[in-house]
Amino acid sequence: MEPVFDRFRPDGSLSREEMEQMQREIADLAVFDRDVGLTASGIESGEAVVAGVDQAFLEDRAISAVVAIRDGDVIERASAVTPLSIPYVPGLLAFREGGPIVDALGELEVDPDLLVFDGSGRIHFRQAGIATHVGVLFDVPAIGVAKSLLCGVPASSVDSLAEGDRVAIHADDSMTAPNGELVGYAYQNRQYPNSTRINPLYVSSGHRLTAETAVDCVAACGGGYKLPEPTRLADRYADERKRAIEDLNA
Repeated sequence: MEPVFDRFRPDGSLSREEMEQMQREIADLAVFDRDVGLTASGIESGEAVVAGVDQAFLEDRAISAVVAIRDGDVIERASAVTPLSIPYVPGLLAFREGGPIVDALGELEVDPDLLVFDGSGRIHFRQAGIATHVGVLFDVPAIGVAKSLLCGVPASSVDSLAEGDRVAIHADDSMTAPNGELVGYAYQNRQYPNSTRINPLYVSSGHRLTAETAVDCVAACGGGYKLPEPTRLADRYADERKRAIEDLNA
C-alpha cells in the first residue's frame, strides 16, 4: 500500500499545536456521512479484503502488525518495528503509533477494502483518531474499534448490553463535531451468559463509512470473540512478532 495524502504522514517531531492542526485538516477531508467503496455485504459475501491493525511494544519500540482476511481466511500478514518518538498523549495516538502502522501497511502487497484499527475513528476530540488519520492518509475505508470511550456521550446506559446491542454515541462539548451529533456506537460484539459481563466496544467510522455501516462491518467480521476477528488476529500476530524479537535478543 502507498499513501495517497503523503503530507499527513504521522510526524512525532511536530509541536502539539501542529499535530492538532493536522488532525483538523484530516477531519475536514474524512468522509463520515456516506459509504464510499464498501458495505457490510461485501464482507459477508467474502468479496472484501479486511485488514486488522494492532500493536505490541518493546521498551521504546512499537511492533505494528497487519493481518489481511478474505472470507474468514488469512491471505497475508505484514509487520514493522519502529522506534517510538513521543510518549502517549490522549488524542495524539496516531503521532506515537502511526509511523509503525504506515510502515507495516507499506509491506502489504494486497490492497485492503477496509482497515480495522484498535483505536478511535471519529470518536475523538478533533474527529481524527488513528483510524481516521491512517484511513485518510491512504484514502481507504477505515473503522476505529476502541475498548474505552475517549469522548462523547452514550444515548443510554451501556452496562450489561446483550450480544448484538448497540447504543448511539453523540458528540459532547469536548469535540469539534456539532454537539449532539451521532459520531459512533457502543457495540456489544460478544456476551457470555451467567458469567462476568463484558464491556462493549466503541465503534466509529474512520473514513468513507457512515457510523451505522461501520458497526455493520464490525458485526460482519464475526469471529466469536469480543474483538472483531481482523484486530484479534492482528493482536495475536503482534504478540508473536514480539516474542520472536525477545527470543532473538535473549
